[in-house]
Amino acid sequence: MNYSITQKLNMDELILLALKEDITSEDITTNAIIQEGHRAEVELICKEDGMIAGLDVFQRVFELLDESAEFKRFFDDGASVKAKDRIGIVSADTRTLLSGERTALNYLQRMSGIATYTQKSVKHLIGKKTKLLDTRKTTPNMRIFEKYAVKVGGAYNHRFNLSDGVLIKDNHINAAGGVKAAVAAAKEYAPFVRKIEVEVENLEMLAEALEAGADIIMLDNMDAAMMKRAVEIVGGRAVTECSGNVTEERLKEIAEIGVDYVSCGALTHSAPILDLSMKNLRIL
Repeated sequence: MNYSITQKLNMDELILLALKEDITSEDITTNAIIQEGHRAEVELICKEDGMIAGLDVFQRVFELLDESAEFKRFFDDGASVKAKDRIGIVSADTRTLLSGERTALNYLQRMSGIATYTQKSVKHLIGKKTKLLDTRKTTPNMRIFEKYAVKVGGAYNHRFNLSDGVLIKDNHINAAGGVKAAVAAAKEYAPFVRKIEVEVENLEMLAEALEAGADIIMLDNMDAAMMKRAVEIVGGRAVTECSGNVTEERLKEIAEIGVDYVSCGALTHSAPILDLSMKNLRIL
């Protein structure tokens, strides 16, 4: 999995938090029924067509519960899968398989759903220069997993968090007293290697942002006509990004206008899960 070093350090901690949420003291059902340890294997089955993403996370759930856990996979992240496909086989202590099942599936279903929805959205931009981005509209404590799934689906990541880049939005502008003041403050404070992005809602704000020297202009909640005019005014002097009320149906129209990037919160906050299950457990 192509996580950064920092993300790798955080991944185990987040998975353990998810496991602790589901097992506060014990798995009372499993412990009551299986009082002696033995090994078993279970199949991971896909129940609908889509794209798989998050297999390493799925595997890691069981490894954190049982160091001897093994996962034989028949697909890799980014692969197209169909209903009834056998994705892989997990083997571990039987109690581990039963106790870790829901947490592992929660990660894999969510990530695969995002990758599937993202892939479907990206198809609207084929042949265009416009690139699709995610946003910070992610599930708390799931961002590294959800943003990874977006990349598996063929789109790109916007900033990872508030420390990752300067993005001056409407409330920052109101607090600073205007676009020019906000950009000037950002340039004074932020390291020179940081690009400055400014969200604008109309052509007057756009003119101010360009005059102030913004590197990236976010065209927020503009209709097609205003967005087209804004791109013409920018004329390559800054990178352009479209945001706000971006639906799958609008992507092709937005790409025709010629913005450089379009950010879509729906990739992470509205993607349905991909239905998967663990079936056919067999004692070894």
